[in-house]
Amino acid sequence: MLVAMVSGIVVGLGFMAIRENAGTDSALWSALNSLLFQNISATGGESALGLFYIGGQLFIRALQLVIVPMVFSSVVMAICEINEARTLGRIAGKTIGWFMMTTTIALALAGTIALVCFNMGMFHVEVEGLATASGTTGSNPLLVILNIIPSNVGATFSVNNSVLAVVFIAVVVGLGINTLNLGKECTIYRLCDETSKIIVVFLNFVVKKFGPVAIFMLLSNTFATYGIDYLKPAAMYVVLTVALLLGYLFIGYPLYVALVIKQNPIIFIKKIFKVVVFGFSTSSSAATLPLNQDTTTKELGVDPQIASFVLPLGMTINMDGTAIMQVVATLFVAGCGGYDVTAFQLVIIMVLALIASMGTPAAPGAGAVILFTILSGMGFTGDQALIAYSLILAINRPVEMLVTSLNVTGDSVTSIAVAKSEGKLDADLYNK
Repeated sequence: MLVAMVSGIVVGLGFMAIRENAGTDSALWSALNSLLFQNISATGGESALGLFYIGGQLFIRALQLVIVPMVFSSVVMAICEINEARTLGRIAGKTIGWFMMTTTIALALAGTIALVCFNMGMFHVEVEGLATASGTTGSNPLLVILNIIPSNVGATFSVNNSVLAVVFIAVVVGLGINTLNLGKECTIYRLCDETSKIIVVFLNFVVKKFGPVAIFMLLSNTFATYGIDYLKPAAMYVVLTVALLLGYLFIGYPLYVALVIKQNPIIFIKKIFKVVVFGFSTSSSAATLPLNQDTTTKELGVDPQIASFVLPLGMTINMDGTAIMQVVATLFVAGCGGYDVTAFQLVIIMVLALIASMGTPAAPGAGAVILFTILSGMGFTGDQALIAYSLILAINRPVEMLVTSLNVTGDSVTSIAVAKSEGKLDADLYNK
């Protein structure tokens, strides 16, 4: 996967250079784009082949196919096996506590540094040549709480952006099985167990046989289709966000592992790195969940009961990377729009980012769309602010790829922390 990632980036940058030198209207780039990169579902892609686009999307869809049944079955089985209500409540409390702690620290770090850059005038840039954002609406961030309980079970299971509701239903089913003392002989439990085994077989085949090739195609396609003209106005936003994300990923999480969990951080980085690469390539926490669960249990020594509960929940509400991106992006938009931001307003932005990130679907590009909720909540909706927001929508895919890596790593760290506190971390397997 690492070879595929490096190769994909190099090839993608090579095609980006061809695009910049030849021009987007040239016959050479039009032919290459039509053959390899064109989104065949978009306007203008009716006659294109889009080989890299098709290959990457087939892989992501194959992973997304099992998200809902995998989350539901794993959480139901975890609840059934943790049959003491007191134990389950304790694990849930520790899990949410860790999520809140890591996200709050990430927001405080990102907000402080971003505000310093804002006050130095680094975000006050003129953005031209883009239409104002359209088709996005703000909503109350507290809707994430309301949407935990769905009004329709069938509708919840028919889409991938209601995973928190799926988790709620699974918890209810698991608790119901425990209350009725149905045990593992229950038909629902056996169905979940068999479903889980089928999913493992399917995912092993997809990831091992097609993973590296798909990662190469996804990265090549992403970097080849971005022009340098989009990146220049937002250079400071991109550089600062990437620096914060990398710092939290390779310094922040290892410090948690070393100082709080009391485990070797070097071993953690080595074992979780393939999950980081996979998350970066797919830009989807949901698509990365199977590999993350496999790595966390079989290599990092976390008890499967703990991982089956923590990881699906973390995929939905633990968004450290998304929160960092959103608070920096909000200050960037405020700077471009000519707004003033005080320390008190920064605190409000961080609170909104915390709540909004928890409601962000685990899918590519979702973080930038949810960003509008924060902007509307702060009143940063003037014409220049909307143009700056359009710029972020246009160039944020590479940033969100790194955001995903951070999100999935944070889920694994929390799993290790909870397992260690419960005495269910296999230290020998971790250090192996």
